[in-house]
Amino acid sequence: MESTPGALTLLTSDEQAFREAVRDFAENEIKPLVTKMDQDAKMDSNLIKKLFEMGLMGVESPEKFGGAGATFTMACLAVEELGRVDGSVSVLMDVQNTLVTNAFLRWANESQKEKYLPRLAKEWVGAYALTESSSGSDAFALKLRAEQKGDKFILNGNKLWITNGNEANVFIVFANIDLAKGYKGITAFIVEKTFPGFKVGKKEDKLGIRASSTCELLFENCEVPAANVLGEVGKGYKIAIETLNEGRIGIGAQMVGIAQGAYDASLSYVKTREQFGKPLAQFQGIQFQLAEMRTQLEAARLMVYNAARLKDAKQDFIESAAMAKLFASKAAEKITSMAIDLFGGNGFTREYPVEKFWRDAKIGQIYEGTTNMQLQTIAKMELDKT
Repeated sequence: MESTPGALTLLTSDEQAFREAVRDFAENEIKPLVTKMDQDAKMDSNLIKKLFEMGLMGVESPEKFGGAGATFTMACLAVEELGRVDGSVSVLMDVQNTLVTNAFLRWANESQKEKYLPRLAKEWVGAYALTESSSGSDAFALKLRAEQKGDKFILNGNKLWITNGNEANVFIVFANIDLAKGYKGITAFIVEKTFPGFKVGKKEDKLGIRASSTCELLFENCEVPAANVLGEVGKGYKIAIETLNEGRIGIGAQMVGIAQGAYDASLSYVKTREQFGKPLAQFQGIQFQLAEMRTQLEAARLMVYNAARLKDAKQDFIESAAMAKLFASKAAEKITSMAIDLFGGNGFTREYPVEKFWRDAKIGQIYEGTTNMQLQTIAKMELDKT
């Protein structure tokens, strides 16, 4: 167990108690499964049930819908603590809360909230389906078509790289009702796994976060009730942009957790591994590396917490979210790489945990907005200031 990070002084007593409860859960319930889940590239189904039982799949959902009625910051604390043990479990919980649940809370009508939020809090995994082969960083180059026929929309096309694809029961899917309108034709739909014409396709074999399913989604005359439009027709682009702004803070929290896990392992290792007759921790060169890792970690954590606090306070957080994700993802890659260096040859083997932390950290600079997209957001907001 690592020493208490300085950033913890920013937490309330309730937040600290929640964080400790999630940490205990991660250590006792997740840690024993990490190696097998990584090797099998599959999430343990019983573990998912325990995430629901722990209340981690509906942190922000109001109590009347079966959720915890807590804050966005608390959701990020949980994402961080799960990431400290396993990045795959962390991102499953992150997508559920910071993307799917947040989108329902902000954009769903009362009927949709009453139908879906209780299920998302208690039993259903959710997924957020935006990306396609033609639309990565160019998120609005969507080709998935939606055509209205009576009281239904018919969807045709596919999605790629969808997190939670295998486990999800409900998907927020973005499709275009009129390609001639460009992004103004994009509409968000609530698609259940059992809807006719929908199926989950290929599951990707990935470098890291291997237990987290990343899948193709196929829509072949998929029938979606018109009542399942999320928000307004033609306003899906707004939902996508604003939800991803929030989601970036969650990914920053995941990266902080992964980096913390690698740092913890390194700190423990250098205190016990001996060379030249003394522990590695007694060499100044090693001490300086630990200091660098710890400083990067603290800075990343503070940036993530700041962005989360701004979001909870309903203040402008977009630039802070972009900076938090940018910095935390870079810091995680650097810290996990340094951890492998400190472990030497052992760090390059799967007998020790740091190689997995490094593999899991790499995705942080890619999904939910690449590093370059974060830089673009930050630069644009700075240049637009008067």
